Amino acid sequence: MEKNEKNEKRSVRGIRIRSVNIIMILVSCVLYLLLITATIHVSRKYEDVHRSMDDYIEFEDSEALLSEGSAYLTEQVRLYVITLEPQYMENYFTEVHEIGRREQALERLKESDYGQEAYRYLEEALDNSNRLMSSEMYAMKLAATAGGKDMEAFPEEIQTMALQEEDLNLSQEEQQKKAQMLVFGDEYQLAKDRITDAVEGAMSSMHELTHERMLGNADELELTMKRQGLLVSVLFVETIITFVMILMLIIKPLQVYIRCIKEDKMMEITGSYEFKYLALTYNDIYEVNTANEAMLRYQAEHDPLTGIINRGAFEQLKRLFQIKLIPLAFLIVDVDKFKQVNDGYGHEVGDLVLKKVAELLQDSFRATDYPARIGGDEFAVILTNLTEDQKDVVERKVQEMNDQLTHPKDGLPQVSLSVGAAFSEKGFTEELYRQADQALYEVKEHGRCGCRFYKEDGTEA
Repeated sequence: MEKNEKNEKRSVRGIRIRSVNIIMILVSCVLYLLLITATIHVSRKYEDVHRSMDDYIEFEDSEALLSEGSAYLTEQVRLYVITLEPQYMENYFTEVHEIGRREQALERLKESDYGQEAYRYLEEALDNSNRLMSSEMYAMKLAATAGGKDMEAFPEEIQTMALQEEDLNLSQEEQQKKAQMLVFGDEYQLAKDRITDAVEGAMSSMHELTHERMLGNADELELTMKRQGLLVSVLFVETIITFVMILMLIIKPLQVYIRCIKEDKMMEITGSYEFKYLALTYNDIYEVNTANEAMLRYQAEHDPLTGIINRGAFEQLKRLFQIKLIPLAFLIVDVDKFKQVNDGYGHEVGDLVLKKVAELLQDSFRATDYPARIGGDEFAVILTNLTEDQKDVVERKVQEMNDQLTHPKDGLPQVSLSVGAAFSEKGFTEELYRQADQALYEVKEHGRCGCRFYKEDGTEA
């Protein structure tokens, strides 16, 4: 029996709390890692958007620096050719040699990723500005010559610049006008327009590049934030599932077990694997304790022929159920015409018939029922926790046993059973025995081979 109980425990099926715990921890870790990854990705995309804006602003600053430098040179050269004030020439060459805003603008963009096309436009603007410087220096040299200025005080670029022969032959007034024409004329303005067009092209290219980057980053940022929201939702659902599983696998079984303990009954097999195993173990102990209290399952003597309990044990069982006031049914069973079998076939065959009857009684009823041999061919059965509304079950069992006994396939002679039955709601009483005996008498009076139930008015149920 212990071996069967151990096998039953090993065959318990259910969700293991440990396995669920490990799975939930792993799922939570994966979700948290994905959430952290998504959060980092969102942060990076935000930084990319911010960086794109910073790059665009810096490009605008560089473009403005280049434009300011070019415009400043134009302003100073024009002022000089009109006024011939040395300060304006000095300012011009200070911008060229010391401040160098145009070169600074391009140098700031040289190592940055602003797009090759935008950088190329700015390079073109600087080249046009540098080419325009030759015309501007020529204009200043021509104006200084017209004004009769001492060239030794001028920068080296002015001193070394050679005037064309035709310009040297012009009068001072004509030289002055030509110098002004060089920095105010249409050709000069066209050169300035080319610089402006190159700068505007750079800005347009940079604007498109920045717009594309912003759109791309915004799309990726939106997608990542959706993923982040989905992960948060999944994590929330996983948390709810965890609480539900705790409720179903732990809290609810505990409540059921507490109720079973309070009601002093066996535990229901419910909950997780661990709780089911606990319930089976508890039920084993409960059964052992119940058996110890009854003391009959371990002390009752058994009939040596049939293997079921004998009359002495049956008397102890009656006393036990006189104390335990539970609903039960009591059957008195007689083997019909058994004396004829003994006389006609011998005692050995008679013993085999009795063993067969005992086996049928054991096999037909539950493990919690108690068949006993109380006389030579007389048996009794106590059916625990059985009420009168279940008499059809008893009738069916008796009918099945009589079918097997009256149609033997084992070579034994035909016999039958007469069964008298009575019900009690409050344990075993002597009156119950009398009632079952009265019902048995009614069976024998009406031809044997059957089952009758006692009623208060003495009639068959």
